[in-house]
Amino acid sequence: MAAAAVLSAPLDTKRNWTPIITAPAVSDVGNDAFDPTSHLAFKETPKVYTMKDIGLSEDTGISHVAVSEPFPLFTEEAVMRMRQEVLSPEVLSKCQYSSNLAHCQLRGFANKYAPFVYDVWKSPETLAIISKVAGIDLVTAMDFEIGHINISVKSEKEKQEELQAFSDRAQYEADEGIAGCPWEDDKPIVDWHTDSYPFVCVTMLSDCTTMIGGETALRTGTGDIMKVRGPQMGCAVVLQGRYIEHQALRALGTAERITMVTSFRPRYSKVRDDTVLTTVRPISNLSELYNQFSEYRLEILEERIRQQLKELREANGAGRKVATRKLKQFFEEQEKFLAHMNHEMVDDEEVVLGSIDDSHLLTKPSATTTKKAEAKSKKRARRF
Repeated sequence: MAAAAVLSAPLDTKRNWTPIITAPAVSDVGNDAFDPTSHLAFKETPKVYTMKDIGLSEDTGISHVAVSEPFPLFTEEAVMRMRQEVLSPEVLSKCQYSSNLAHCQLRGFANKYAPFVYDVWKSPETLAIISKVAGIDLVTAMDFEIGHINISVKSEKEKQEELQAFSDRAQYEADEGIAGCPWEDDKPIVDWHTDSYPFVCVTMLSDCTTMIGGETALRTGTGDIMKVRGPQMGCAVVLQGRYIEHQALRALGTAERITMVTSFRPRYSKVRDDTVLTTVRPISNLSELYNQFSEYRLEILEERIRQQLKELREANGAGRKVATRKLKQFFEEQEKFLAHMNHEMVDDEEVVLGSIDDSHLLTKPSATTTKKAEAKSKKRARRF
C-alpha cells in the first residue's frame, strides 16, 4: 500500500506568489445572488459505490455510500461566479495555506469574502442534493470549511513539457508492446490522507477538456488502489472521506486544476459525529476553527441532553422507574463525546503550521511493504 509522503513542513505556509490564473471580470459573469433554479445543473442521482463495493465493512462509516461517480452539479455561470470570488485578491492574499500534503490551498474565506460560494453550500436545495447522493441527511461541517480550495497551476511551457513526456512514454510503451498501461502519478496534488469530516463534495472549477489524469485514488479494504475519474467543470464527486484513504492525482494537459472541497457532517444529533481536526489544524486560523468546532459540537450535546431530559420527565410523569442502565450508558457516551472534543483541540502553541503527521492514515505500512504495494497497484489499479 502506498503511504503518505513524508515531507518537511513548509517554512512559509502563506505564500506570497499568485497562481497563473486570471479571474473573470465582473462584467462577464454578473453579480446576481445564488439562484438554485439557474445555478444548479443537477438532473439525476449518479451511480454510487458502497462501502462493501470497495472492501470495507458496511458499518465503517455513517452511510452505506462510499463514493459517487462524477455528476453535473453547477452551471457554467455558477462556476464562473465561484471562480471570481475564490481568485479575488483578498482571498489569495489572506486565506492561502500550504502543508506537506498540499502546496496551495485557500481556506476560511467563504463567510468573509465569498457570499455567492457561501450561499451555494448553505442552500437547502444544494444540501438536499448532497444528502441524496450520500444516502444520509447532511449539513455543512462549519463555515470555515465551506469552499476549501486545492490549486495546482503550471506555465504553458510546463504544460507542454509534461504532454511531450507523456507522449514519449506512450510511444515507448507501444514499441515495447506494453501499451495501455495507465499513467501513474508520483507527484499528487494532495497526498494520501483521510478527511477530517465524514463527507466531502469535490467540485471541479477548471476546464478539463484536455486533461489527462486528475482522478481521485482510493485505497480499498483489501489494500488495492482504485481510481474514480475526475469530474469535468461544474461536476462533483461525493466521498465519505473520513473513512477512506484517498489522494488527488496530478493532471496533465491543463495549466490549472482548481477543485472546491466542502465538508459535511450528519444533520441529526443522534447520528455519531466522528469529526477530527488532524488534517486541518495546521492549515487553519485556530481561533476560528476551535470556536466553530466547539459551537456545533456543544449544540449537538445540548440537543441530546434536551431529548434525554424530555424522555426522563415523560417517564416520571407516567410513573415508570428510571432506566438506570440506559441513563448511565447515555452519560458514558456524552463523556466520550466531550473527551474527544478536548483531545482534538490541541493547545495553540503545540500546533506546527503546515505540518500534518500521518496519524490520520488508517494504515501504517513498513517501507518494504509500501514499495511492494506501490508496484502492485501500478499493475492492478482499477478505474470507475
